[in-house]
Amino acid sequence: MGIKWRHWALPTALLALALPTATGCEGTPGTRPKPAAVPSTPVARVCARPASGPAKAPAGAVPVDPAVAGDLAAKTRNSPPNTTFWLRPGRHRLKADRYAQVVPKKGDVYLGAPGAVLDGRRTNQYAFGGTAPGVSIRYLTVQRFVAPRDEGVVNHDSADGWVIEHSTIQNNSGAGLMAGADQRIRANCLRGNGQYGLNAYKATGRVRDLVLEGNEITGNNTDGWERRRPGCGCTGGAKFWAVDGADVSGNWVHDNRGTGLWADTDNNDFLIEGNLIEANDGAALIYETSYNAVIRDNRIRRNNWVEGRRYADRGDSFPLATVYLSESGGEPRVRARTDKIEIRGNLLEDNWSGITLWENADRFCNSPANTSSGDCTLLVDKTRRCAQPAIGRAPLYADCRWRTQRVDIHDNRFVLDKSVVDCTVKCDRMAVLANYGTYPDWSPYQGDRVAEAITFKQHNRWHDNIYVGPWRFVAHDPSRILDSAQWQGAPYQQDAGSTFRAREGG
Repeated sequence: MGIKWRHWALPTALLALALPTATGCEGTPGTRPKPAAVPSTPVARVCARPASGPAKAPAGAVPVDPAVAGDLAAKTRNSPPNTTFWLRPGRHRLKADRYAQVVPKKGDVYLGAPGAVLDGRRTNQYAFGGTAPGVSIRYLTVQRFVAPRDEGVVNHDSADGWVIEHSTIQNNSGAGLMAGADQRIRANCLRGNGQYGLNAYKATGRVRDLVLEGNEITGNNTDGWERRRPGCGCTGGAKFWAVDGADVSGNWVHDNRGTGLWADTDNNDFLIEGNLIEANDGAALIYETSYNAVIRDNRIRRNNWVEGRRYADRGDSFPLATVYLSESGGEPRVRARTDKIEIRGNLLEDNWSGITLWENADRFCNSPANTSSGDCTLLVDKTRRCAQPAIGRAPLYADCRWRTQRVDIHDNRFVLDKSVVDCTVKCDRMAVLANYGTYPDWSPYQGDRVAEAITFKQHNRWHDNIYVGPWRFVAHDPSRILDSAQWQGAPYQQDAGSTFRAREGG
């Protein structure tokens, strides 16, 4: 967690809502694909235009009365599993107890009528909790609950198989929504929550087969947790922990007070596709200590202005990126749809810097400098194995590290106009680098071993991209700043087949 470097396909129903007409990026057989025509308008305007639920109770549904405090929780307790509840129009309340949540049974369905709101009144911590699988919540506004930091309001206990659709989850503390395995999160407005819009995390085990599709995720981290706990790595529009298999598509992720999408610690097998990610204070996307992903056909614009400028103003030389891969790469031994990280067909436009591939020489399993303390790579079963003398030899020398390797960056378009970003320096970087290893004293990765590996030996490659604007490149360590000719020349030999222009049309 944290980013300091010194120490260490859409369903038909959603397609009309989500995506303007766009051509694909595959091209014809035998030709190189061209950068895709990615979305140019917001892909999921669900906060301004939320869908309406049923105006009448469906057959067999249990009506819930907003005039009776606690009616929803009580009727849930007194009904069998697989019951459908229809919340009448109006403001629904729970009992005036901070733990007075709704605890669904298996297969329960909650439908909000037009204007149905479940309001925590800044009193209740959680809206829906418990471990029952297969719960559905649709067309309901959930607001003003006060979950503690790192906890969530809807699906508080990360139960499996929940479906959350066409709902507005807003103005809560903590995370608006938690995610368990086999969860479907579609066409929701996740807005103005104190920490995260979504926190995909299970206290035990992994979150598997997660779908996040056609949502608007905006204005989250209103409580400013990165300022309250510097370096906590505990904010974002959406945060993912130990997720195995996630499709993140057609979302509009914007104006979050921090990172837009952040996958942190032993995630694997992500498809991040067709999203519009814009105007977030921090990076559009961080993929950290994780594995195997396809990041394609996204439009990523005007991100990282706040945090990038903060770094620059304090004199930090690190190339703080808009797409930041930190100790993450392709790993064929971890089963996934791909065995690399492929970044292709994206448009990055007027962000603070571009893509940084980073590997902290001092961060590895069992190192005191590992900010994901207690976690190990997916290649080592027991953390204590990563110790001297065994860590200095194969296979643990490689397997105890989260390695930034097998990253393939191609057929993207990188556009930078410094007059738009309002910067003169340090907002124009593309980078592959590591720090000089120093810590701990028993580390086998001291010196420039990791910097040499990430730059020259781990199959990280840029090629066939289009650059517009005054781009610079950083290789090996923060002190090596290159122009395009040096970047393409020996010994780096990056961006074969790419084009460089000073301005549009140039």
